Amino acid sequence: MRCRLLGDEDVLGLSADAAVGAMRDAVLLAHAGRLAAPPRIRAQLDELAYVFTVGAVAGGPAGFRVYRAGAPAGDQLVAVWDAEGRLDGVIVGDELGARRTGALGAVSVDALARPEADSVAVIGSGVQAWVALWALRAVRRPASVRVHSPDGSHRTEFARRARQKLGLAAQAVDSAAEAVRGADVVIMATRSTTPVIDAADVAAGTHVVTVGPKAADGHETPLALAERAAVITCDSPGQAAAYPAPFFVDPSVLVDLGAVVSGDHPGRRSPGDVTLHCSVGLAGTEVMLARRLLDETG
Repeated sequence: MRCRLLGDEDVLGLSADAAVGAMRDAVLLAHAGRLAAPPRIRAQLDELAYVFTVGAVAGGPAGFRVYRAGAPAGDQLVAVWDAEGRLDGVIVGDELGARRTGALGAVSVDALARPEADSVAVIGSGVQAWVALWALRAVRRPASVRVHSPDGSHRTEFARRARQKLGLAAQAVDSAAEAVRGADVVIMATRSTTPVIDAADVAAGTHVVTVGPKAADGHETPLALAERAAVITCDSPGQAAAYPAPFFVDPSVLVDLGAVVSGDHPGRRSPGDVTLHCSVGLAGTEVMLARRLLDETG
């Protein structure tokens, strides 16, 4: 048996194109019923809790991700078995899960944003905001990026990194309104349990991605934006419905992202539609991304 152990330094070598391609495959397989992806499983051990996400591709790889609830970033593990049941690899660290999330958001941008979309607003300046912008370059080449977060030094540093590392014309701005107005794509990646933008600032034709909190009692997305959206997609409507707390919108209105990518659902119907994607982290996507990483580093 040859089982490889990889870490964050290996994940950092994965291209955005490869990550987005793996996630596009994942949502298509899930929509076709070929990716078994049950909702998260939480194992409560007295005061400790471990969260598992499990997935298996029919006739292909299977595995799980596990992390300790509330633990610092980095304490995650993804294990991948091949179709014959041999353990192929284990990936330890927090980069794989983060880049999976960013790549899923990019799949939604590719499927729902207008083809000519070239201006991006990023609300947030942490890891999830960074990987969302990193992945987006695989599907769009924005001419401008405006970044806002509450800490001025953080957003300034984020914009500097985006210019230097990603080659994007990024600038930090003083308010969410300044970032969002006129943007073709809006990415919200915060920990806020109150809305971080005003729906009135979102222009017609904009595609919005929400990565942060999405519970009924705490959400970064204004309800007025959800009510205005022509379509609300989710990488796993079933997982959204199984949230421990009620979802911030009725899960029955969520459209499977895989249905849009496959063409089974029209998604955007007109250039003026506002579209919204709710990222929940389809189970099994970590396994598929880990499999892609193992293949590329083999």
